[in-house]
Order: sequence, then structure tokens, then C-alpha cells
Amino acid sequence: MAHTFEELVQKQRAAKAAQSTVDDLRDAYGPPAGQRMKGARTGTYETAVRAWRDLARDARTAVSEYARETGRSRTEVEAEVERALTGAGHES
Repeated sequence: MAHTFEELVQKQRAAKAAQSTVDDLRDAYGPPAGQRMKGARTGTYETAVRAWRDLARDARTAVSEYARETGRSRTEVEAEVERALTGAGHES
């Protein structure tokens, strides 16, 4: 599947937002291993972790495909996506 650079940035932004949600839940509920979560908290946390992992996997896969399609290294593309996320822009 062909990806545009903008799609890569959007996918990585979504993964980072999902990670932030997991971090916020961990702060609010405490670490899952240190304190047994119960009921809705467990479900909420586990759903957030699955979403984060899925989004991060999709972002990594898209970066790999984009790198392969453009003949560039994955590391180079990842760095460019990170610069775009931090406002440094990207090179065309």
C-alpha cells in the first residue's frame, strides 16, 4: 500500500496520543503490576494499551513500507517524521 509522508505523520501522531492516554491512565490508576486494577479500570487500561500497540505497529509498518517504496532507510524516514511532529518540518 502506498503511503504519503503526511499519512506517516498522522499515524505517528495517533500512536503518540494513544501512548499519552496510557501514561495518563497509569498515573491515575497506578502501575498495573504494583496495584491490582479492578472492574472498569482494568478494561479501560487494557483497551488503551491495545489501541496504543496497534497504532504504533501500524505506524512502524507504514514507515517501513514508505522507506522501501522511496528507496530510503527506515531510520532516515523515522527521523524525518519525528522532525515533522516536533515542528521542524520535513525535506522533500
